[in-house]
Amino acid sequence: MQLRFLGACQEVGRSAIAVKGARSQILMDYGVMINHDIGFPVHVSPRDLDAVILTHAHLDHSGLIPLFYVHSKLPVYAVEPTFKLTRVLVRDMIKLSGYFLPYEYMDLETMMNHAVPVEYHSKFEAGDSEITMINAGHIPGSAQVIVKNDARRVLYTGDFNLIPTHLVPGADREYGNLDAIVIESTYAMSDHPDRAESERNFVLACKEVVEGGGTVLVPAFGVGRSQEIICMLADHNFNHKVFVDGMALDAIRMLEEHPKALKDEQLFRRAMKEAEQIKNWHDRRRAARTEGVIVSPAGMLKGGASVFYMENIASNQDNGIFLVSYQVQGSPGRILLDEGQFILHGKARKVSARVEKFDFSSHGGKTQLEETLKEVDKKTRVFVIHGEEGNCKHLAEWASQELGLQTSIPRPGETYDL
Repeated sequence: MQLRFLGACQEVGRSAIAVKGARSQILMDYGVMINHDIGFPVHVSPRDLDAVILTHAHLDHSGLIPLFYVHSKLPVYAVEPTFKLTRVLVRDMIKLSGYFLPYEYMDLETMMNHAVPVEYHSKFEAGDSEITMINAGHIPGSAQVIVKNDARRVLYTGDFNLIPTHLVPGADREYGNLDAIVIESTYAMSDHPDRAESERNFVLACKEVVEGGGTVLVPAFGVGRSQEIICMLADHNFNHKVFVDGMALDAIRMLEEHPKALKDEQLFRRAMKEAEQIKNWHDRRRAARTEGVIVSPAGMLKGGASVFYMENIASNQDNGIFLVSYQVQGSPGRILLDEGQFILHGKARKVSARVEKFDFSSHGGKTQLEETLKEVDKKTRVFVIHGEEGNCKHLAEWASQELGLQTSIPRPGETYDL
């Protein structure tokens, strides 16, 4: 078996790994990097592939897969609702990116025509490899991938989280005997704060603002984080108005169609029923004047309805802006955190509203990553990806020095034989 790393090498974004056996080659993820521009992984020809495996819908894992469907007819495998969520996210990216992308809407739809939904723990053949997808605990439908080929077994964690959330259970950890593990390292140098305490602090902060006559804006990723926040408020019996807007509404409808992807269907349906869905600009303006919580993409305040709400509530000190999603360096959300300003129509505006950041990451922290590696056999090779350079290096050195494992930090395009 041969592994070729095409992206997510000492960076977070454009995940892509090719696995080559004696008679075929498969691709696990093929995402994009979204900062100020869109970056792509190392190119691989669809003629050289037999199948694509998609771990989850987020664009840094899914965003370039439609490129293969300009001409080819590869099967692409994933656990639903991954395909439905991917369609929403990619369509939105096409709309916002225009000519920067090397494919069009019709190529996305062709991809969907070749989608093959699979279940967790069911084995299937892709080329000459046997594939098993198991829960990754990241977002609904997210999966870790076990590839077996020529007596070799490799685990690709994708984005995974061992801590249960309101939306999904924690990641499965029954990997069996492995020859190699490809592991993310997004938070290899830090642990997240205690989840229960973070939730209590968040709900209390929301109550303080709302009961003081203000409005709270919670900018959140449309797929996963928005629904998690709404479920969290419902589970903590938050008895004030909750509004939900933007792409989060599309994701809610798709998750309702796939209750098996949820940890607690009853809580999800109750929470979504209690939240008021924004349908038009009249609703949007009313929500901005109402004492309550507004959950709306975009999570980094880069666009979407959250920008409208910022324009309407940011100057009032009675209001709150509570960030719950990862904030990339240079993003409007990060500038808000670091400088207390928001860029609107090209001008920096001072924000008087209460600004706070709450950590509800859907990635495992330092302790969870280390626990995962402690459980693998000493002969298992470790490949560390999907983290900034310092995080990749830290986890690889720790696994080598503390556990005696053979570790590698791949660079883009590098190939390893097993």
